[in-house]
Amino acid sequence: MSEQPAFTPALFRFLRDLRKNNDREWFLAHKESYERDVKEPALAFISAFAAALRRISPHLAADPRPVGGSLFRIHRDVRFGADKRPYKTHVGIQFRHAAGEGAHAPGFYLHLEPGDVFAGAGIWQPDGAVLSEVRDAIAESPAAWRRAVGARGFAARWALSGESLVRVPRGYDPEHPFAADLKRKSFIAITGFSERDACAGAFPEQLADAWRASAPLMRFLTRALELPW
Repeated sequence: MSEQPAFTPALFRFLRDLRKNNDREWFLAHKESYERDVKEPALAFISAFAAALRRISPHLAADPRPVGGSLFRIHRDVRFGADKRPYKTHVGIQFRHAAGEGAHAPGFYLHLEPGDVFAGAGIWQPDGAVLSEVRDAIAESPAAWRRAVGARGFAARWALSGESLVRVPRGYDPEHPFAADLKRKSFIAITGFSERDACAGAFPEQLADAWRASAPLMRFLTRALELPW
């Protein structure tokens, strides 16, 4: 991959300004800045990263379409929550498994927010059927799960994250050696970066290295769901 900035400080400046002015009138007045400094660089990154992604797994998709692709929309869904701010103040990019559907499919995630840049790998808040399949795989193959999350390269870079149930779900042994993992609502791992990292020419390669190191977890999860890796 060429040494050129993946993103620029202008992306984070726009998001900081949006955080202070999160209303439709301000956004429409600054839409040109959003397109130039945020959306276009994000779509260009998705297109440019496709080749590196294929080398990590040929089953993850880099989709540069402006709507319905790897870039999450900037608009928030305000229908069911008390928070009626219309726009997200971060950029979200997901490279999901080609056989999966929506944001809850196995895949990689990149989060760009002022003061909070991180990459994710795994499955975020899947439905009950998918949760059961992964929990069953952990319960039935604890040694394989131990190898996945304890692999040296994985453990050096990644930490499992996300919400958990208070108790082990019904049907699973509360004394299982990985009872804490059976309680997870997501099987997602996180690794952090800085804004300076994201704006550096080496960032795409740094990101590719990190996601390569997540392969033990991704391989376990895709096998649990009978998907190729």
